[in-house]
Amino acid sequence: MHFPTVSSAIEGRCHEGHEGAEELSRKAKERYLSTLAIGGAQGGMERLVSGSDDATMFLWKPEDSKKPVARMTGHQKPVNEVKFSPDTRLIASASFDKFVKLWDGFSGAFVATLRGHVNMVYQVSWSADSRLLVSGSKDSTLKVWKVQDKSILGDLPGHADEVFAVDWSPDGQRVVSGGKDKVLKIWRA
Repeated sequence: MHFPTVSSAIEGRCHEGHEGAEELSRKAKERYLSTLAIGGAQGGMERLVSGSDDATMFLWKPEDSKKPVARMTGHQKPVNEVKFSPDTRLIASASFDKFVKLWDGFSGAFVATLRGHVNMVYQVSWSADSRLLVSGSKDSTLKVWKVQDKSILGDLPGHADEVFAVDWSPDGQRVVSGGKDKVLKIWRA
C-alpha cells in the first residue's frame, strides 16, 4: 500500500512509503492547503480533493496522474473543509464566504450552492446514507441540509458562539456539535 499526497509547497515533493517508489511532484503554486479528503475507489482508483486559502479546490486521481483532474472554483474566500459523501458521488466544501458548495465527486463539476448561514462556515459532515449534510458556522448555528433538493431541513441555533466541529452518529439518528462556547451538544436528527 502506498500513500501519495499533495504538497502545498511551490515544488512540493512527496514519496510513497515503500522502497523504489516513484517520487511524486505536485505544483500547488503559492497557496497553502487548508483541507484534504480522500474518496473511495472509482474503477480501482481513489480520488483526493484539496482546498486552499486562495478559495481554490483541486480534484486528483493520484494513482492515475500527477496533474489534477479538475480545478474547482466558486468560493470567494478560503476553503475550510472538503468532504466526500459516503457514496463518493458528491463533495461538500465549507468556506469563509458563508456558503456550502456541492461538487460532482467524479468530475469536480459545480453542482449547487447551499445558502443559509450568515457568517463563515467551518465544517461539514455527511450522514451515512449521503442524503443529509450538516454544517457548522461562526454564526453559532448548525444547518441540516437535504441534499436532493438543496434545502434546509433543520436550523439548530443552540450554541452561544461559533460552531467549529460537527459530525453524524453512524446510525444517522444524531448530530454532535461543539465550538467556542465550550459546549458539546447532541441533537436528534
